[in-house]
Amino acid sequence: EYAAAATALRGEDVALAKVDATEENELAQKYEVQGFPTVLFFVDGVHKDYPGQRTKDAIVTWIKKKIGPGIQNITTVEEAENILTAENKVVLGFLNSLTGADSQELAAASKLEDDVNFYQTVSPAVAKLFHINPEAKRPSLVLLKKEAEKLSYFDGQFTKTAIVDFIFANKLPLVNTFTRETAPLIFDNPIKKQILLFAVSNDTEKVMPAFPEAAKLFKGKLIFVFVERDNEDVGKPVSDYFGVTEHGPKVLAYTGNEDAKKYILDGEVTLDSVEKFAEGFLEDKLKPFYKSDPIPETNDGDVKIVVGNNFDEIVLDESKDVLLEIYAPWCGHCQALEPTYNKLAKHLRGIESLVIAKMDGTSNEHPRAKVDGFPTLLFFPAGNKSFDPVTVDTDRTVVAFYKFIKKHAAIPFKLQRPASAAKTDSATDGSAPVGEKSASTGVKDEL
Repeated sequence: EYAAAATALRGEDVALAKVDATEENELAQKYEVQGFPTVLFFVDGVHKDYPGQRTKDAIVTWIKKKIGPGIQNITTVEEAENILTAENKVVLGFLNSLTGADSQELAAASKLEDDVNFYQTVSPAVAKLFHINPEAKRPSLVLLKKEAEKLSYFDGQFTKTAIVDFIFANKLPLVNTFTRETAPLIFDNPIKKQILLFAVSNDTEKVMPAFPEAAKLFKGKLIFVFVERDNEDVGKPVSDYFGVTEHGPKVLAYTGNEDAKKYILDGEVTLDSVEKFAEGFLEDKLKPFYKSDPIPETNDGDVKIVVGNNFDEIVLDESKDVLLEIYAPWCGHCQALEPTYNKLAKHLRGIESLVIAKMDGTSNEHPRAKVDGFPTLLFFPAGNKSFDPVTVDTDRTVVAFYKFIKKHAAIPFKLQRPASAAKTDSATDGSAPVGEKSASTGVKDEL
């Protein structure tokens, strides 16, 4: 499909290229490639993800929009009225000329923005319809939306970068209701930090008035999101993901997918409380919140149960070497690993300096437990807990795990069998000559 799109676009002012990321590792890391295929589109050295379908027709249509005229001219009031009636979100530049440097900057900005259509005019009458003062200094720019906050006026330097930043900061509503459709707009926005309000529909009248008022105070700095908890389609899964379990309205701050730190607002949801909470969030004065199951009343099994609230006590105990499996209950690979993991723990349960543990990664979190997928296996050497753990990269057998632990354990150990077992072996196979010291008096490594 990609090659067919390249053929269809031959002769256009665009080049389609491909990179083998397994060969060009540094290039893949530079652009944070996480999966394959990843399709990036570059304009003047600035890249963005291709968001469309992976078919020839979809690729060709999207690229032609990108390389074609990014802005359209409005010359009459009638054209302006038709556009304002038909479109939900538009940008208008009120310029001195439909060509020249200002028009070029506006056109360049339009190529970097998929969700908003760009227009330009030199007509004071058209500018007035778009709520721009006909006597305003040019170039002027306005973003119009069919929402409560209808108008956003640009007051920065008239450059591509400044215009794009302005559109990104203002194209979303003051408060964004979380849906499948709005999720990409929220999480792909260059403003990564978010304030989320979780509430059931019956509570919205009580808490919602304060939320948009607070959002106005942090426009361009934070994204405000409303999650309707009794929406089974998205509300409940999102609440579960963020660990919001209380029934009443709850406000949570989130640093974004890359850092993924969360903070909880204690107390009632008021304009004053949300404002102070958001200020503390921006100033990095809040204490992160991590999900945790209840600490087990007993934890005497061969495999120790770790939750968010006992992670420090068990995993970060400097006197212990700790092997930790982070799993998901629904994960087939985790289920397949369980018998081997249990057998390993049974063999090693007599080693006082060693802990074999597991944690449900869907309901527990900790800043030292970075998960790339399930299961994730991490080894925390004793006396070294301030450093990153060692990722367990070995065959998933008892012997392979044992050899890995022996190699990386900070506290040396030897797995022993009871003397009676060794005596029985010697007597059975006759391998201990008369008068020679029996193997039972030493130690024998089972694995």
